[in-house]
Amino acid sequence: MTELKNDRFLRALSGEAVDVTPIWMMRQAGRYLPEYRATRQQAGDFMSLCQSPELACEVTMQPLRRYAMDAAILFSDILTIPDAMGLGLYFEQGEGPKFRKTVRSEADVAALPELDVTSDLAYVMNAVSLIRRELNGSVPLIGFTGSPWTLATYMIEGSGSKDFRNAKALMYDQPEVMHALLDKLADAVTKYLNAQIAAGAQAVQIFDTWGGILSTPAYQQFSLQYMKKIVSGLTREADGRKVPVIVFTKNGGLWLPEIADIGCDCVGLDWTMEIGRARELVGDRVAIQGNMDPSILYASPARIQEEVKRILASFGHGNGHVFNLGHGITPEVNPDHVTAFVDAVHEYSAQYHQ
Repeated sequence: MTELKNDRFLRALSGEAVDVTPIWMMRQAGRYLPEYRATRQQAGDFMSLCQSPELACEVTMQPLRRYAMDAAILFSDILTIPDAMGLGLYFEQGEGPKFRKTVRSEADVAALPELDVTSDLAYVMNAVSLIRRELNGSVPLIGFTGSPWTLATYMIEGSGSKDFRNAKALMYDQPEVMHALLDKLADAVTKYLNAQIAAGAQAVQIFDTWGGILSTPAYQQFSLQYMKKIVSGLTREADGRKVPVIVFTKNGGLWLPEIADIGCDCVGLDWTMEIGRARELVGDRVAIQGNMDPSILYASPARIQEEVKRILASFGHGNGHVFNLGHGITPEVNPDHVTAFVDAVHEYSAQYHQ
């Protein structure tokens, strides 16, 4: 494999010394970029874009042509596994993901097929391989998945939800059914991430988007333990180098020490958790990724620079920080404001690594 020209992202995840704090953005290939919108229109719809390795590669590369990002992230969707299980994923304009079939009973869980991820999700692996070739060692490639709990919520509700009433009712009323579903998903996710690593992903992230809706006991039982199971089953070295694992639970700041203990290399923060406090909680056990409020990008470049400086100062001197947003960038952001953001991280972080 081609040697990495810029490995500061991987070094930071391992707590090694870097010259400046590395940065990438969740949803960095997205609707805020006019070139992304043009490619999506060319594809016809979102899933066609995801399922075309060539177009997925193109939109993955687009932000790297504009910005000095320190990592690329595979363009895909967290719901590829339930879709491959036959639930019929589709997207309606402005309404987010929906499934044609739901999973709400023991029989529904039993009927879910065991995936052969290399064939059932071959388009994802083909995209990973193509992106790695296109990157040509410029920056590392991140693969990703949704957490079992997050996937289960969509599979049970059939879409996003404000109160997750069906998922929570199943969890509390029939925990054995929920555990059977989560166990099946954990096995699929482990195989899926390992296939991405085999295809060329150099780090992976688990998006636990809806873990934060749970009580502490429910989070530990129905989300965290399954992410721990996944982490323990992952390929942790490829191309002679460690493959770091990032775990991001949105609204999970309360549980950072517990997340840090599951064997991951990095915990992701949303913007509600002060990064300096997070560092106090986890010490140097894991790296920290985050965590600027995406809405700051609507403000002026000068204000964006101020916020970058504040977060860098809150984390303080030393290694183990990957700068990111606290969630995905939103579609209405001015692309020029992202330039100010990325450049500010590199410019103002150097002093913390001397």
